Amino acid sequence: MDTVTTSGTAADRLNAICDAQPFVTRFMVRNLLTGETFARGAEEETPSASTRKTSIMMAALKAVEEGRLDLDEQITYEARFAEEVASGMFRYLTPGIVISLRDAITGMMVLSDNVCTKMVFERLTLEEVDGYCKSIGMSGTHHRFLIPPLALSPDHALGSVTTTTARDQTFLLQAILDAQTSADAAAKLGCSQALCAYALQTLKNQILRYAIPSRLPFGTVVAHKGGTGKRGRMNAGIVYRDGNPFYIICAFTDDVPQVMADGTPGYTMSLETIGKLSRACWDAFQL
Repeated sequence: MDTVTTSGTAADRLNAICDAQPFVTRFMVRNLLTGETFARGAEEETPSASTRKTSIMMAALKAVEEGRLDLDEQITYEARFAEEVASGMFRYLTPGIVISLRDAITGMMVLSDNVCTKMVFERLTLEEVDGYCKSIGMSGTHHRFLIPPLALSPDHALGSVTTTTARDQTFLLQAILDAQTSADAAAKLGCSQALCAYALQTLKNQILRYAIPSRLPFGTVVAHKGGTGKRGRMNAGIVYRDGNPFYIICAFTDDVPQVMADGTPGYTMSLETIGKLSRACWDAFQL
């Protein structure tokens, strides 16, 4: 059982960063050196945005492990894949391009490309991915859509999107990390250690460097997946230091104003808040 700290220097600093903003920030942070965990609203349901894609990747890799999917399967980019898509670069490319399922997973994760997400998700079912999350212990995660509708309002209901918790995302990242050295941990995810190693490397290949990495020293390795939602921004990842896992941080902002009182876009401050939380962990946790 994790020890969840609610008071003390590190916790006070993390909570102060959140309290400085008018919007909601939920997070879970785990110091991988000590196992100590800091949390704020970590069990509360919150929009997942593209942080959901880590669990989609793992569900797909489980299907690969079972022989139901093949990472070398060739997929043709069709024009229909670009419909209702607002992220990534494939939507601007010419239909007819052929890529592998492996490359589609890469595009889904490292550029959050939703054309690639459709390619991956169409080889699964919504029920399969949702059931996978529940089966491994992510009881607070609910996959509701293949791709959420573009016309969502900023005040949409939670039931209009896929939702998760900071606790669930921390659990999943810890499980992937544990699987690097434990065959039993990999088996609990339904994958081989080789596939779990592929998953972790794919998270490390993330190109988008806002939020968690934004205030860390240049070149810091972060295995992470971010998200852009109508109600806020979010990011979940494993931060490395000197080649070793240092801490896990999963942070979700919600009810973020479109414009702050001083005219700054709300999303700017939500990303900045996650970056400050990450930097506070970097400074507070001792090697």
